[in-house]
Parts: sequence; structure tokens; C-alpha cells
Amino acid sequence: MNEFQGNPNFNISNQTVSASCPSNIALIKYWGKYENQIPANPSISYTLNHCKTNTFMEFFADEEFSVQTYLAGNEEKKFAEKIEKYFKNIEDFLPWILKGKYIIRTENTFPHSSGIASSASGFGAIAKCLMDLDEQFSGKIADDLKAKKESFLARLGSGSACRSLYNGLVVWGKTDEVEGSSDLYAVQYPNEEIHPIFKNFNDWVLLIHEGEKSVSSTVGHGLMKTNPYAERRFQEAHENFTILKEILKTGDLQNFIKLVEHEALTLHAMMMMSEPAFILMKTGTLEVINKIWNFRKETGLALFFTLDAGANVHLLFPGDSDSDKIKEFIVKELLQHTQNNGVVKDEMNF
Repeated sequence: MNEFQGNPNFNISNQTVSASCPSNIALIKYWGKYENQIPANPSISYTLNHCKTNTFMEFFADEEFSVQTYLAGNEEKKFAEKIEKYFKNIEDFLPWILKGKYIIRTENTFPHSSGIASSASGFGAIAKCLMDLDEQFSGKIADDLKAKKESFLARLGSGSACRSLYNGLVVWGKTDEVEGSSDLYAVQYPNEEIHPIFKNFNDWVLLIHEGEKSVSSTVGHGLMKTNPYAERRFQEAHENFTILKEILKTGDLQNFIKLVEHEALTLHAMMMMSEPAFILMKTGTLEVINKIWNFRKETGLALFFTLDAGANVHLLFPGDSDSDKIKEFIVKELLQHTQNNGVVKDEMNF
């Protein structure tokens, strides 16, 4: 961790910086964590192309430490309190961080509470802004170390945020299957070990439920500490990495579908087996899943799903010649299960 310690010799001044950071969707899920945002199991995610957070940060040197935050132009005092606490927690790594006042303006390119991880893109963008300030105050550092520290700092704000700092497939959590993987920051999955079929994918998010979740992800992670199936789940995530590594190398799309859907359902099974138990899927979620299974059985086309910690459904399908047929099915058969025909269309190309 010493490589992330901040330079005690700094020279602050008024500055304005900005950054953009995408969200991500996990394929092997992270669910359960230890102190200081250490994951209980490794995870791997696709970084999205279009769903991003754009952040503008103003720093006023030598003013009393405080944070003001604005989301889409509206002041968010609770979020400001969260950011103040976060900044205090990372002072060891950025010794200048409490030496001024911040005004942070943030906008998402996607709807709030849409099943797209705004905390991932949000803290990713903040971490990038902070590292830009750090270079101005403490001096330039090598690009690879800067990216690694951005991921490290983002993780301390929101665990999955550390994966949003890289494109393509990204791994967070120590696993023997990926060289250089770490619990402290994310790493890019080796591009040369990914079959071309997995490099051009669509992710359409069906907005089944646009309101706040009944149980927050933070609470859900905490309930894994007493979940009787937690240790087996953590072991399975490691086992699935071994399986996925071969799938990615060979282009085995059918087993990719099987693994990704299994991971999504396992995530929600862990919620149902918590104490107290909770269910974040809605009726529409289940109706969509069953229609996807029937469509795939009848057509053989590679439409499948994953779920985040909520009711909304991420529809995954390759960007190949069959994508028009799949899109037609989504519009005709699946949008009816959403609120207000809500869908967010994204993709992963790398």
C-alpha cells in the first residue's frame, strides 16, 4: 500500500478540474466485503460505453474544509456529507485534501435509480478529479501508477467503482486466474486472452422499477456476514473465474450465457437467504427472465440477462448479424414489463 501514500510536500492553489467516468456491469458478482472495502470474492465486469458520470470540481485553497455537491443542478446535502467523510478517510493518500473548500457538480448521462451503478461512475469520476489535482499540487507521476491510484481511491468510495477506471473487461479482487489482480484496485483483463465475440456486446437495461431499493447495497453486503451460505458463495466465485477464463479464450458463448445468468441468480439467492431475507426482484423481473428463456429456446439466438442489486434487467446480446431480431423481440415483448417503456441502451466495444 506504500505506493499510494501521498507526497507530504505539496503546493496548493485554486483549481478547477473535470472528469468523466463510465459505469460497469459485473458478470461474476461482488457481494460481501470486509473492512476498508476489501472484497470477499473476486469480480469481473464490462465497462459500459455511454452511461457515464460527468463531474466538475472546484477547489478553493486555504479556505475551511467543506464540500458542496450538486446533482443535475440540484444541491444534495446528504451526498456532500458522504463526500466529506470519504475525503477525511483518504487523507493519508492525498495529504492536501482537507486544506480547502470543494464545489462538486455532477451529472449522469443515464436516469438515477435505473439499475446502472451511479456510485461506480460517480466515485470513479471523483477519483480522477482528485488525481488531477494531486498532480498539480504534488507533481506528475507515471500514467500506470496514476491509473492504479485512481482505482484504489475510487474503491474506498464505492467498491465496484474501482472497476470503472478501465475499459473492456475489468477484474477486482485477488484471483490466481488473473496476473496482477488485487483486492486494493482493479486491473484490466488481458485483451489478447479475450475471443473477439466478447468484444462487441450490447447491454440494454430494462427499467422494471425506477424507485429506491427497499434494501441498500451497503446493507445487503453487511448481511453476508451472517449468511450461512456466504463461504460457499465466495468459493464458487473463485471457481467460476477458472471456468470463465477458458470461456473467454475459446469464445464459448453458450457457457458464457450459462455462467453469467447463474451468477445473476446466485446474487439474488444470497439476498433471499440472508437474515432478514429480502427480495429486490419484482414481478416484471421474473416475467422478463422467463420470456428470455423461452425466446432463446425457440430461436437459438444469444439473448441473455444479468442483474445488479435491484429489479432492473440488463439484457446482453452480441452486436452481430442477429442483433436486429433480438432488438425487435425486446421492443415487442419485453418493454411492456417496464415502467413507462423505460430502457437504457448501451454497449461495450473494445
